[in-house]
Amino acid sequence: MIKLQELGNRICIIGPSSSGKSTLAKKLSERLNLPVCYLDQIAHFPNSNWKRREKKDLKIDHDIFLKNNRYWIIEGNYSFLMTDRFSNATTVIWLDFKVTGTLIRYFIRTFKNSNSRIGNLDGVKTQISLKFVKYIVFDAPKNRKIYKKLIDQSNIKLLYIDSFHHLKKYYKKWNLH
Repeated sequence: MIKLQELGNRICIIGPSSSGKSTLAKKLSERLNLPVCYLDQIAHFPNSNWKRREKKDLKIDHDIFLKNNRYWIIEGNYSFLMTDRFSNATTVIWLDFKVTGTLIRYFIRTFKNSNSRIGNLDGVKTQISLKFVKYIVFDAPKNRKIYKKLIDQSNIKLLYIDSFHHLKKYYKKWNLH
């Protein structure tokens, strides 16, 4: 198992929706005293119920965050931004869980419908979406090949976590509460 100090101070966290990326980012931020960029929050308009911004606008805000922060944690995917992010990162943490697990977590998360959920978009009225369920089941798994290729091309240190059980072990080892 990788020690907390081995992650470095520029950490990317990627993986499917509802895998715990935002929560892990917050916990690591608190433990390591690093600022966090939650990509979903800059990829969507606030108070819009997840209406996407233009890619170019997301890229501008992403690049500003990288420029203005020497050390950081960036949580989220958006593969068109990964090359820049990975070239600046010390480690990528890839939470790559089975679809069934992430789908169950998605339903639990949406039924709680908590506006205070870590990484949530300000002003969201509803959390559940059939379109998003289809994305989790059919589209997100296809991204694995893209992520693997981008990671391989970047030669970045990778921490691959393939189950919630494995993630919990890291929470315990790193003393994340």
